[in-house]
Amino acid sequence: MRILSIMSKKLRLGILGTGNIATQFAAGAMRSYRCTLAAVGSRSAASAAAFGDQFGITAAHGSYDALLADKHVDAVYISGPNSTHHEWTLKSLRAGKHVLCEKPFALDAAQSEEMFDVAHSAGRVVMEAFMYLCHPQTSAIVDAIHHGNIGALKLIRTAFCYCTNKIDGNIRFDRSLGGGALMDVGCYCISLSRLLTGEEPSAIHAQAQLHKSGVDELTSVTLQFPGGVLASFTCGMLTHADNTAHISGDKGWIEVPWPWKPSADKSGFVISQNVAPRQNQAVGSAKPQASAVPRQQVRVPVEGDLFGIEADDFANAVLDGTTPRVSREFTIGNMKVLDEVRKQIGLRLE
Repeated sequence: MRILSIMSKKLRLGILGTGNIATQFAAGAMRSYRCTLAAVGSRSAASAAAFGDQFGITAAHGSYDALLADKHVDAVYISGPNSTHHEWTLKSLRAGKHVLCEKPFALDAAQSEEMFDVAHSAGRVVMEAFMYLCHPQTSAIVDAIHHGNIGALKLIRTAFCYCTNKIDGNIRFDRSLGGGALMDVGCYCISLSRLLTGEEPSAIHAQAQLHKSGVDELTSVTLQFPGGVLASFTCGMLTHADNTAHISGDKGWIEVPWPWKPSADKSGFVISQNVAPRQNQAVGSAKPQASAVPRQQVRVPVEGDLFGIEADDFANAVLDGTTPRVSREFTIGNMKVLDEVRKQIGLRLE
């Protein structure tokens, strides 16, 4: 399907913002089939020009408003600090542009609902940019669960942490900009648990270590779902973790080494139906015999870049009218969980 779309109409994208995530997205979008980088906008003319030179974008605007006024731009990718997503999504929609907005979509569920309402009124597509949700690996994991490969889903354990040395001037440590580990990377863990269960949590329990800046530097959360599944995750900005996903059922489990940013050479997961090693074996006793079903390494063929696949999914929704990969209901549901967790850990976004 992706190969057949190469010759179809392309979506002319404008990049609003020139930070790290915008750079990653632009590099991927350049390798997409259905998008072309038409323009870039920055608060600094020099930054816009440098970004344009890097990606061969001739229309480099020294303001966001100038980007929105560009008639050669069909859609805008918004990549700024979390606190700017609501404002510039609304401005972009009212300027007649479709919007692909970075996660987390907004600061809360109320802002999210307004953004979708304005998109509906304007007749424009707006989608939250959760790139891993667009990746074939994620679809393959969902299919494996639905096909009963691990039996009935029981438990989901995920982690997304990093240990940064840059704190001063880092927007993730600025509460006024919507910073914190939960908003930055915890939202991934929440979204995967909701995706795999197909439900909204019925109970949420959260604890966090707050940084002196007022944002959460380490947060752990347990989610209980109506169907009986328990999910737990940890997210952090000053600690290391394996950043994997473990999905357990009553007949086996799935191990995902690279759930959040899979690439062509790291795309896949392991399905195991072996008997796990018993922890109370006596010294010198025989190892427990594994089941007849071996560990299955599932390779997921990937065509294209992670961000390029996301860009193409968004373009399909705009150009062909397909259902956006990340729906209104999914985004607002995720924001509601984020709202509740922030309330429990005492994280106030200003």
